[in-house]
Amino acid sequence: MRPFLTLHDPAQAQAYYDQGLWTDDTFYGLMAGHAADRPDEAALRDGEGRITWGELQASVDAIAADLSAKGLVAGDRVSLWASNRMDGVIFFLACSRQGFACNPSLHRTHTCAEIIELLTRLGSAAVVTEPGWGADRDDQDFDAMLNGLAFLKARYTPETVPSAGAVPATTPHGNANAVGYLAFTSGTTGAPKCVMHSANTLMANARDLARDWGLTRQSKVLSLSPLSHHIAWVGVAQWLICGGEMITDDPPAGTSRLDWIIDTAATYVLGVPTHAMDLLAQQKTQGVERLGSVETFYMAGSPIPPTVAEAFVNQGIKPQNVYGMTENSSHQYTHPDDDTETIIKTCGRGGPAYEIRIFDSENPDLEVPAGTVGQIGGRGACLTLGYFANQDATQASFNCDGWFMSGDLGSFDDAGNLIVEGRLKDLIIRGGHNIYPSHIEALTMRHPDVEKAAAFPVADERLGERVCLAIIGAVNGDAMLAHLAKEGLSKYDMPEFFSRVEDFPLTASGKILKRDLVAMAQRGDLIPDPVRYQSEEGGN
Repeated sequence: MRPFLTLHDPAQAQAYYDQGLWTDDTFYGLMAGHAADRPDEAALRDGEGRITWGELQASVDAIAADLSAKGLVAGDRVSLWASNRMDGVIFFLACSRQGFACNPSLHRTHTCAEIIELLTRLGSAAVVTEPGWGADRDDQDFDAMLNGLAFLKARYTPETVPSAGAVPATTPHGNANAVGYLAFTSGTTGAPKCVMHSANTLMANARDLARDWGLTRQSKVLSLSPLSHHIAWVGVAQWLICGGEMITDDPPAGTSRLDWIIDTAATYVLGVPTHAMDLLAQQKTQGVERLGSVETFYMAGSPIPPTVAEAFVNQGIKPQNVYGMTENSSHQYTHPDDDTETIIKTCGRGGPAYEIRIFDSENPDLEVPAGTVGQIGGRGACLTLGYFANQDATQASFNCDGWFMSGDLGSFDDAGNLIVEGRLKDLIIRGGHNIYPSHIEALTMRHPDVEKAAAFPVADERLGERVCLAIIGAVNGDAMLAHLAKEGLSKYDMPEFFSRVEDFPLTASGKILKRDLVAMAQRGDLIPDPVRYQSEEGGN
């Protein structure tokens, strides 16, 4: 067993057990229970097939056996850099069976070099990937890059995934408090932190959500967010709790997301508001009166536009407004009995697995009076076990009384619902994809003709935000995009607006006031030019 240094506290853990927030169930244990009770019922589906709980367990056991045969032991890390095929879920459960920690948060938007860096950070013993996956995979020899990782014991592609049959010689790993899930996240430094979760910290929030929203064995849970995003694993956790069917965002070739939702008879759909807006637009274009069998549409990542909520309500679909982060999952959410105004304007009151309070935005140790806007802080059973191999980041995330500081601003309404007011963090969220301005700025400043740079969000009705890059310097927009590409910026993070300015609004200490830039763009005092990155091959 390879140990992790975590925040796990035995006394606090016992309190969570006493309150029923934690149990002895592991991810694998829950799956095996469903397989024993209902082996022939549908469990998991992607664009290539549909398998039962019994078939799922057989596949999980075969992969677990193969990983162990390749020398992996409990505590080893297994990283996933692949599409939304059901293989990702199966590997995750195989890791749970053997006590490995699964790291599924490697995005398609990453470059090969970035993936190698993250694998090295974790010392991953195995990697699951597929040809052509990644921002620059077609231009890099990723296999050769993996050959340079001495700690890597196994690699898998869709063609080399073991077939069902083998079963590990060891009994299933039974510690629900061991680190079993690792997800990279980041603030604005460009140096991602890796969040650690156990089965208990992930399941605590899932139990709240599944209970309050009435998920059952008849529920069909479909995530529009990819398996590299935490939202998808919030869905997986709820699926394991309720025992319904999990459907990944992997429709067959030629099938739209709208058709996939209808064809699968999904009842509980998870995504971001951008997903909802696109589906509603497609519904209107195709003349589809109702979004299939959907009963609930979970939305996180940005505010829900009133027109979106109204369009769902008119179809008999209940929108669910959610706030959270990888560190504490979807802890704040609206409830089925909330009215439309509450759903649009707030993120609800959440569940017992997480408690939040509001703290002074300048002094995180000072709680502010009711109704005051401040930094959102929280604690509870669904909170992360800390950041992998990063004591400084873990320690800096808490105030003196042990409340986890989110970096987001919020307040409570009179009914105790959370209103998210904005971000202390310098982060741009484009259609659910996190973009870090400081990384863009650092690469921009490598250009010899740039004096200062600021990347900031420009509001967008469909995507929420797009990136605007403003500079003081003698470079035009196209040349700057070419420079950023040369410096290694992912095409998914490229600015979509550009402006050259004479000066920036500054604080007394000389820092650029980005909120003033945002306001200037909103007022029309700053009118950036739209730009679009074109690769050398002519694609986007």
